[in-house]
Amino acid sequence: MKTSMIPTRTAALSAVLSAALLAGCATGPDAHPGDPLEPYNRAMTTFNDNVDKAVLKPVATLYKDVTPQPVRTGVGNFFGNLGDAWSFVNNLLQLRGREAFDSMVRFTTNTVFGLGGLLDVASEAGIARHKQDFGLTLAHWGVGPGPYLVLPLLGPSTVRDTLALPADWYGDPLAYLRPVSHRNSLVGLGFVNKRASLLGATSVLDAAALDPYSFTRDVYLGLRANAVQGDDALDDDQGGQLPDDY
Repeated sequence: MKTSMIPTRTAALSAVLSAALLAGCATGPDAHPGDPLEPYNRAMTTFNDNVDKAVLKPVATLYKDVTPQPVRTGVGNFFGNLGDAWSFVNNLLQLRGREAFDSMVRFTTNTVFGLGGLLDVASEAGIARHKQDFGLTLAHWGVGPGPYLVLPLLGPSTVRDTLALPADWYGDPLAYLRPVSHRNSLVGLGFVNKRASLLGATSVLDAAALDPYSFTRDVYLGLRANAVQGDDALDDDQGGQLPDDY
């Protein structure tokens, strides 16, 4: 019998939203207007940080140490290529014709000529990446972000982006890969590879920010607001390349 993580994930999102609303609101002159759920969010951030320090960061560090950089680049390209397929759909839903065309060309080019997406031929050809998700599609049609919300393991989000996650999961080509064990293995690989790419960034954050929680919240909300405005400076996502210190 085929199984799916989508219903479980949707139920988990409902539980998180309910818990956040029941957790109460931060009050006072210093309360961030976009973060009325700050007490809950800080508690969830502490939980996520503890899980990261105990499990995710050590696994990501080991992965980075034992996996050659060209292989990690290929893994990142592969998942970026899958993302281009969903970006194509969301660009269409937002009536962004040029961006949808670029996303379609990127996906087909990298899939056919880039060994299934392991090579980012499209970026080498100068075809820009325009990352979009269903949360940005909702924003395009007038849905506000709602309060900032930190999700278990997934981290920073907003109520709008959280409600959009089931659509993003349905739109992920990996959701339809069978057997389920293969799908789950690839999802895990993508998660570890993404965490490994952020090792340098988290070190800088820990060293530079007086309050990492507030810094992360403000950067996330700013990036999402810029993405809603169609800031293509955020779209390329390294052009399929790893950061210099990766």
